[in-house]
Amino acid sequence: MLFVQFTLGSDRYLLDSAQIERMLPLAPLKALPGAPAWVAGVLDYEGASVPVVDIAALALSRASRERLSTRLALVAYPRIGGDGVRTYHRLGLLLEQATRTVTFDAGSFTDAGIDTPHARYLGPLTRDEAGLLQWVRIEHLLPDDVQALLFAGSEA
Repeated sequence: MLFVQFTLGSDRYLLDSAQIERMLPLAPLKALPGAPAWVAGVLDYEGASVPVVDIAALALSRASRERLSTRLALVAYPRIGGDGVRTYHRLGLLLEQATRTVTFDAGSFTDAGIDTPHARYLGPLTRDEAGLLQWVRIEHLLPDDVQALLFAGSEA
């Protein structure tokens, strides 16, 4: 599988590239007062409003650093409605040092061995010559109340 590698502090993380629609450089965002601090704002993308989550703010309680290596990944966020139907919504993710793709076999990942109910998005681990990497599962990024806030009135 092909992954986009990024960092949180000194640790390395992975996003499945199949879930990424497009990688963009940093762009101006419209603030969303009242949203959680890790919701960076809204991106105007091709005439549509796209909510953006700052992964560093979510995981480390600090905003992503504005550097050339900080990218905005547009992903299709899966959401299960009250009727059990899965819909997809465009979501932006701010990622630090997101300039590299890597390939790992899905079978090389193992359970982290720690239950993180407050960070359900932290998935299994794999390793390379530089150490451990953790798979971030975008489908578990947003609590239900934040999904309702960010995707209110949007169509699939």
